Amino acid sequence: MWRQILTGGAFAVMAIFGTTSFFKSADEKSPAGFELKIPLGLDPQLQYIPENNPLTAEKIALGKMLYFDKRLSADNSVACASCHDPQYGFTDGKPVSTGIKGQQGGRSAPTVINRLFSDAQFWDGRAESLEAQALGPIQNPIEMGNTLEAVVKKLNAIEGYRAVFQRAFGTEITDAGIAQALASFERTILSGNSPYDLFKAGDKKALSAPAQRGLMLFESKRVNCIACHVGHNFTDENYRNTGIGMDKEKSDLGRFEISKNAEDRGAFKTPTLRDVARTAPYMHDGSLKTLREVIDFYDKGGISNPHLSTDMKPLKLTEQEKTDLIAFLQSLTGEMAEVTEPKLPN
Repeated sequence: MWRQILTGGAFAVMAIFGTTSFFKSADEKSPAGFELKIPLGLDPQLQYIPENNPLTAEKIALGKMLYFDKRLSADNSVACASCHDPQYGFTDGKPVSTGIKGQQGGRSAPTVINRLFSDAQFWDGRAESLEAQALGPIQNPIEMGNTLEAVVKKLNAIEGYRAVFQRAFGTEITDAGIAQALASFERTILSGNSPYDLFKAGDKKALSAPAQRGLMLFESKRVNCIACHVGHNFTDENYRNTGIGMDKEKSDLGRFEISKNAEDRGAFKTPTLRDVARTAPYMHDGSLKTLREVIDFYDKGGISNPHLSTDMKPLKLTEQEKTDLIAFLQSLTGEMAEVTEPKLPN
C-alpha cells in the first residue's frame, strides 16, 4: 500500500538543502509538519511512498548522511554518491560504475532523479521499492562489498549515528532503518519546472523554435517516442529490448533474469528523460556517449535480434529533425534543489 500524504519536520529541511524551494510549512503551530512540494510538470498524484515509511525531515537528513558516507562500503571507499553524484545528474558520468577494489560491473548507474514516481528499481526492476534497492549495492560484492550485519555494527560504533537514528526512528540502528532513510532522502531528489514544463504551462517563449519542432516530432505517430517515454516523467516504467548489447557474444539478458519470461530477453527499463542532457553516457551499458548517438541509434531502428521490441523501427530522420529532437531533449533539463555533501557523524 502507498500513500501520498506526507508528514515530518520542516524545521530540518533548510539545514538539509539550504533552501525551502521543494518544501513548505504545513502548520506554523507544529514545526514538525511539512509537505513535499512537487515542481511544475510533475504529477503529485503519482508518488510512491510506502505507508510504513512516511517522509520525515529526520529520516531525510539521516538518509542524506548515509548517501554520502563511504563507510557503508567494506573498505570505506565507495558511497551511494560515488555512483550517483549530483554533479553528473545523479549518475557518475561513466559507461559503467566502479566499486571497491576498482571492480566494474556491466551496467551504467541510472539516475536517482524523480525516483519518487517509481516503485520497481534497477535496470531490470529486481527491487520492488527504493527501500529494497537501497540495500542492494551495500551487499553487492563488486559495488560496496559489505554485509548488512557488518554495516549495522560499523554504524553502531559511531556515537553520532546512534543519536541521529534515535531522532529519526526512536530505535537503535537497523538495516531496515538504513533502507528507509536512504529511500526517504532519494525521494526528495526531484526535477521539474523545465523550459518544456513552462511551455506546457503557457509560456510560449520558453521553448526555442527547434525545441518546439522537436516536441512535435517526439509526439508524432511517425517517430512515436511517446510509445515508451510517456507521461510527466517521460517513462512508462516498462521493459523493452532495443537491441543494445544483443550483438555481443555474451549478452546481458536484463529483465529476463528476473521474470524468466522469454519475451523479456535483453529487455531493460525505460529510463526517465528528465534531465537527460546531464546524464551521459546512455543506455543500460553506457555504450552511447552523446544524445546524437542515441538519436542515430533509434533512427536506425536499434539492433536486430529475435526479441527486439515491436516499437523499434527505422525512422529515416533528416539532419534537421535530429537536431530538433536534441533541442527538445535539452529542454527537459529542470530545476533541482542543490544537494551538497553534509557533515557526517563521528
